[in-house]
Amino acid sequence: MEKKRKIVVTSALPYANGDIHIGHLVEYIQTDFWVRFQKMRGNECVYVCADDTHGTPIMIRARKEGITPEELIARSHTQHLKDFTDFQIKFDNYYTTNSPENKALSEEIYKAAEAKGYITRKTTPQLYCEKCKMFLPDRFVKGVCPKCGAEGQYGDSCDKCGSTYAAEELGSPKCTTCGSSPVVKDSEHLYYELEPQHDYLEKWIPDHTTSDVSNKLLEWFKEPLRGWCISRDAPYFGFEIPGFKDKYFYVWVDAPVGYIASLKNAGKFEMWNDPEVELYHFIGKDIIRFHCLFWPGMLNAAGFKGPTKVFVHGFLTVNGEKMSKSKGTFVSARTYLDNLPPEALRYYYAAKLGGTTDDMDLNLSDFVQRVNSDLVGKITNIASRASQMLQKKLGGKLGSMDEDGRGLVQKCIDAGETIAKHYEDRKFNQAVVEICRLADAANEYFDKREPWKSIKTDEEITRTALTSALNAFRIIAIYLSPILPEYAKKAMKLFGENEWSWQSSKEAKENCALGEYEYLASRIDIKQVEAMVEAAKVRPGESGEVSHESRASKNKGNEGIGKREEGIEKREVEPLKAEIAFPDFEKLDLRVGVVESCEIVPKSSKLLKFVLDAGALGKRTIFSGIRQAYPQPQDLVGKEVVFVANLAPRKMSVGVSEGMILFAGEPGQSGGVVSPLDCAFGGTQVT
Repeated sequence: MEKKRKIVVTSALPYANGDIHIGHLVEYIQTDFWVRFQKMRGNECVYVCADDTHGTPIMIRARKEGITPEELIARSHTQHLKDFTDFQIKFDNYYTTNSPENKALSEEIYKAAEAKGYITRKTTPQLYCEKCKMFLPDRFVKGVCPKCGAEGQYGDSCDKCGSTYAAEELGSPKCTTCGSSPVVKDSEHLYYELEPQHDYLEKWIPDHTTSDVSNKLLEWFKEPLRGWCISRDAPYFGFEIPGFKDKYFYVWVDAPVGYIASLKNAGKFEMWNDPEVELYHFIGKDIIRFHCLFWPGMLNAAGFKGPTKVFVHGFLTVNGEKMSKSKGTFVSARTYLDNLPPEALRYYYAAKLGGTTDDMDLNLSDFVQRVNSDLVGKITNIASRASQMLQKKLGGKLGSMDEDGRGLVQKCIDAGETIAKHYEDRKFNQAVVEICRLADAANEYFDKREPWKSIKTDEEITRTALTSALNAFRIIAIYLSPILPEYAKKAMKLFGENEWSWQSSKEAKENCALGEYEYLASRIDIKQVEAMVEAAKVRPGESGEVSHESRASKNKGNEGIGKREEGIEKREVEPLKAEIAFPDFEKLDLRVGVVESCEIVPKSSKLLKFVLDAGALGKRTIFSGIRQAYPQPQDLVGKEVVFVANLAPRKMSVGVSEGMILFAGEPGQSGGVVSPLDCAFGGTQVT
């Protein structure tokens, strides 16, 4: 008998200074899929999360609204939890970082690092408002961006060009509270030194992250790791650092500690350090360095176990573009729910998520088509047609299956472990593909038996056909349970059951009464989507374009990782070719593919032959002249690469090349194939 696992799962903590939106939901929905699957397999799986409640933005917003930060975060907590619940995301505990458990744990972890000599003090220049008598946090000062000259930018990053910088670098800075010009004063800050754990982290990272993530992180280990500033001056909403007055823990210190605090609040604290318990973090690629450098370092220094694995996903685009308020594609969870059913988005996300760091696109036309054709027309249609005919014409009683019917049901049963493997590997899109194949087989069986005809001549033959089709649907609904839990509950009632485990798929329902059919899923009208987009559009005068906001983007440069040269190395370059217009560039269809195989082309000194898994585009064979950069091409297998998907096929002497792989740098010198993570780490920009 398979040993049951003990698992703790977390999602990144949503910030209390804003609503949950459909970009956030990419993370929480996929985590919910995985947790529900683990529980169906009989594993003990605890899913904890919390609102991330500290930092300057919380303080500023509360001040503007004339309420306390505590009132603001309490309201946010209620709203966030309702949004998650209405999207059928089920936490075992949803807590807050502004808690006594988190304060005690943050201080414990800090003191352990201090005792080991990992905490140092450094004096740094900061802006000081002499009128307000305080050092100005990044969001308390505005001025001219030192990189692009844009006015009215905050003291940490530029909304126009995306640059990050120190507040004292701003041109013409002004205090946002009183409007006066601040002066520069020195302030002492605390730094968490990572270099003492250089060797530990260098070994830890490859074992606990995927290869694409670890390869990027390990680039920083070629030089000593820099210290990470963990303090902020008052005023600041957060935990005061023990032994210091008016010095507070930077929000990224106590935020991840919130995972353990939530687990402790749930009465499961002992699970964290239990050697038999697996720990998994689901995060976005914008906060990798916090979870894969700072966090494991903090835990190790304090004697806490680090995560078993950090699962990283990409961002959400809508209709191939960054979410936009002006276009109505920056959609809050509540705006979505006011117009569309949560099952539709959960199903669509499952159909798109492949367990990689690729960005995911919510194409609204494809969304409508896929939900209507697959979930409603293909899967739900089996139950709708078969159960209603059985209830209306045959007294609602299931019969026995014939040989063909048992063959269909056995095919569904046999697919169970393949689908389970896809769930375990977070390849939810592949699970959906397998489920749809089973639905195709069930519909083919149903149409071949033509029960709408046989009901007129032989009721028992008809009952046999309907029984087989409904048993196939039942197994399909079991496999869909992690994705569509409320849908599955309705299906359970149809078969007179109260709970399904993964093992339930091996059972059959024969010669028993069928319950009343309850509509499981409804078709989506494009007008519902249009109404949602219209409701999400920004009012005149508000900002239009937005990106996935995270505090990771507010950190100055590469603080806390590795020292990097500023500026660009001077070298001889070839003259530029003739300029192209932007519309020429827009013609490129850049996609991400996973390298299935890569081999040297015989008799060629330059070419490598790639076979890519391009997802919905199928397999692509591409010949690329980068052999000098990869003397061991097998090392590229499993790597994600960016390629031009709409390049006309080129017939070569060695075969037909079906695209072009992007390469940054010069073969034989430096550089390499471009991966999706290059964007997240500030490298080559491919979107």
